[in-house]
Amino acid sequence: MSSLKKEYPWIQEPLIICPPMLPVATGELAAAVSAAGGIGFIGLGNNIDKLDAQLSLAAHHLQTTHSQTSLQTTNAAILPVGVGFLNWGVKLDDALPSIKKHVPAAIWLFGAARETMISLYGEWIARVHAETNGLSKVWVQVGSVADALSLVDVPTSHRPDVLVLQGSDAGGHGLKKGAGIITLLPEVHDTLAEKNIAIPLVGAGGIADGRGVAAALCLGADGVAMGTRFLACKQTDIMKGYQDELIRARDGGQTTVRTTIYDRLRGYVEWPEEYDGRGMVNQSYVDEQAGMSDEENRRLYEVEKTKGDAGWGVKGRMTSYAGTGVGLVKAVMTAEEIVRQTRDEARKVLKLDV
Repeated sequence: MSSLKKEYPWIQEPLIICPPMLPVATGELAAAVSAAGGIGFIGLGNNIDKLDAQLSLAAHHLQTTHSQTSLQTTNAAILPVGVGFLNWGVKLDDALPSIKKHVPAAIWLFGAARETMISLYGEWIARVHAETNGLSKVWVQVGSVADALSLVDVPTSHRPDVLVLQGSDAGGHGLKKGAGIITLLPEVHDTLAEKNIAIPLVGAGGIADGRGVAAALCLGADGVAMGTRFLACKQTDIMKGYQDELIRARDGGQTTVRTTIYDRLRGYVEWPEEYDGRGMVNQSYVDEQAGMSDEENRRLYEVEKTKGDAGWGVKGRMTSYAGTGVGLVKAVMTAEEIVRQTRDEARKVLKLDV
């Protein structure tokens, strides 16, 4: 049994998690994932203007759409969803009022610069625990063994409750320099065990079906986050052109690429130097590689934005973040269908029902 079951008693195993993808992971999606026995996260990134509204939306859907599903929590005050923040842009004092009001089950932190992450994450952890009486647990996403160890080599009051280990196959933002979870997960798992430190581990990056979930669990994960798979979800707030490209794409190791061009075109220049993003190759990337200036590329991007769904695709310029597992995503489904199908497949692979 996953050690996460104690803190999140409504979950079913293996644990499937929808990460806080900005801006597509809404309160509706988070509620649907949790109602299916997973843990759904709301993605707010560096903009918390909608924090209160999205947490309220999640609560509304749990009380109405999913009213027949009883989600047991360790305390009646806990809202059984999570919320994620990009820590290069969000101030703790701005986020705390809504966290205290709604008491989400988990807070997911990511994106701090390496030189500040120990102090920054430590402050969030200590204050979130204090302000919610320990009811909201804090998850921290990292992409290297060294970063994981640096975050646990601190007083227990400043340690994460959960470490999310993101491998280099993940879509969206992550470390420029990293390893896949096939080595990252077991090395972190073994190193923590040698130090007698018990912290649940969540695997992320390149996982899009039950076989990947089963593999991650064998590598030492207590649960698995699937970003790209949940992009092709009916409850995700995403443009149809983007979703169509996810379904069309194959051979993700070749059709996706790690780059900063998609951030530069959209004006997201605040990311620390050690991060970039994995997205599907499109005309913006091709032109940049051919020597086009950012100024001209940005002008063409702004024109493409006016084309709606037609702006996506290999010849388009709209950004489509996706991981290398995109070729395994073949249909748009509901969140409930994704969670249950993936969980059932993983259980079959692991022979848990034999």
